[in-house]
Amino acid sequence: MTKPDPAIFFNREMAATYDQRNTVFAPLREALNFLIHAILAELPSDARILCVGVGTGVELIDLAQAFPQWQFTGIEPAAPMLDICRQRIAENGLTSRCTLHEGYLDSLPPVDSFDAATCLFVSHFLMLSEDRRHFFEQIAVRLRPQGYLINADLAADLAASEYADMLNVWLRVMQGGGDVSAEQIAKVRAAHSREVAVLPPSAVAAIIAAGGFEPPVQFYQNLLMHAWYARRQ
Repeated sequence: MTKPDPAIFFNREMAATYDQRNTVFAPLREALNFLIHAILAELPSDARILCVGVGTGVELIDLAQAFPQWQFTGIEPAAPMLDICRQRIAENGLTSRCTLHEGYLDSLPPVDSFDAATCLFVSHFLMLSEDRRHFFEQIAVRLRPQGYLINADLAADLAASEYADMLNVWLRVMQGGGDVSAEQIAKVRAAHSREVAVLPPSAVAAIIAAGGFEPPVQFYQNLLMHAWYARRQ
């Protein structure tokens, strides 16, 4: 499996400003978080949650505050992001409920099965579909039977006519409004096929299913952001 180098995307300088740069997407993420709460609300009060690509800990802290008895394991290969995550977990008084692991799924020590896993805007960094399928397989084997996967990624049919219109609005959101130049659109178009694997939503769902899950349910879309939940087979 070809693993992306986290230093390319998340060096110390980029990690320090990551959340600030993404504040424009906060309303979209709040809606996503609200729905994730509803989907996972049926889990046991002492559920164990695996956060894959935990980053700076935004979704982990959100879930930990909403479900005060859950236990969390966060995995993150980028040390600068994990340092921020660890600090924020401590600031929120959550250290006793959280275990953090620097690395990838295949280096996580064996532990009891998890009730659910979150993987938010991570798998699209895997450029090869086979690597992406294997990634979901690694998550599936960490879950109990019928355990939940919550996955979110950027997704779109790059050949569809509506992609250009959606991308234009996406860039306006990113820069806080105003006109978007043809040069900006071309640059992001190139990145969506070179730096991240932006696939049609149906293709992402098929990869998740091939990784050992029941057919995923797409429960969220806002522009390029898509999210699915699926149960382990």
